[in-house]
Amino acid sequence: MNLLNMAKKSVDIVSSHWDLNHTHPSACQGQRLFEKLLQLTSQNIEIKLVSDVTADSKVLEALKLKGAEVTYMNMTAYNKGRLQSSFWIVDKQHVYIGSAGLDWRSLGQMKELGVIFYNCSCLVLDLQRIFALYSSLKFKSRVPQTWSKRLYGVYDNEKKLQLQLNETKSQAFVSNSPKLFCPKNRSFDIDAIYSVIDDAKQYVYIAVTDYLPISSTSTKRTYWPDLDGKIREALVLRSVKVRLLISFWKETDPLTFNFISSLKAICTEIANCSLKVKFFDLERENACATKEQKNQTFPKLNRNKYMVTDGAAYIGNFDWVGNDFTQNAGTGLVINQADVRDNRSIIKQLKDVFERDWYSPYAKSLQPTKQLNCSNLSKIKTPSNQPATHNATGREPLST
Repeated sequence: MNLLNMAKKSVDIVSSHWDLNHTHPSACQGQRLFEKLLQLTSQNIEIKLVSDVTADSKVLEALKLKGAEVTYMNMTAYNKGRLQSSFWIVDKQHVYIGSAGLDWRSLGQMKELGVIFYNCSCLVLDLQRIFALYSSLKFKSRVPQTWSKRLYGVYDNEKKLQLQLNETKSQAFVSNSPKLFCPKNRSFDIDAIYSVIDDAKQYVYIAVTDYLPISSTSTKRTYWPDLDGKIREALVLRSVKVRLLISFWKETDPLTFNFISSLKAICTEIANCSLKVKFFDLERENACATKEQKNQTFPKLNRNKYMVTDGAAYIGNFDWVGNDFTQNAGTGLVINQADVRDNRSIIKQLKDVFERDWYSPYAKSLQPTKQLNCSNLSKIKTPSNQPATHNATGREPLST
């Protein structure tokens, strides 16, 4: 709402979900956003929205009738995937990027995390090119063989943006997925994550909804070692302490526990090899409710998708599941900071958020043999795709 209240010229939003109206009491925040967007369309403010073509949204249709420009991306045709990107650009100056989509559940039921940059036109310029890339696919059934130079990345892992974040010397760049959507000078999300883990000296803390190093098709499953292997490398070869905070919910694939057990086993009898895993369950107390009781409520879920180390952070749109990175469209943000002791530094704040959740009563160590019988995990299935800052005055950077 703060970003929309600041808007004077333009609002560009990419979201995988567009469902802001519902009778549920917690839908009030989504309704307020919808009403504000409708109000902006009547104030001669340019509104551009990007959605997956599969979204059947009355919200989008209503905004389109009021003059908003809506682009539908056919990710199924492009890469047999889905749009999962979630970011806002306001007046080509301010940016939000994170896990929350424009869905009332995301705003009122889920636990999300994002970052906001105020007055950062340099970073906006780079993110605007990803938005322009999405918009360029309008009415196209396939991705072009070559991208326009106007869509090339401005900053990447080799050439990072130098800036002050909350008066802390920093570097930053945005990354993109899938590889098909990475023109020249644009870092692939996997490479961005690699750079963050490789630079870690002491610890790597990872918070995601699902962790499953598997790529799935309609006919088979294959091991996807990219991120799983990088964690093993950090543990064994560099003695970096790793913590994994994963959501425990009805869509948790039982294979997750097998892979976690495998990660833990690699540290057996290896000095200075430290891997700890906890599962975050916001509905543990209701896990054994009857089917009728469950149908009367909406799931509450920790949908954070970020990583923080002793010198960098990655905030993105994906869980650490193979199909997300290989098929779906998502955008990530990498921030490097040398001095992370200041309470205003992004790294310090993000670490505090992780540790708050890690030591909360919702985070539990859960062994594969101790799964709740009532959690309906009898069948192996692929997790479904569910639907913070820069300025000179040091505004609050993290939004959770």
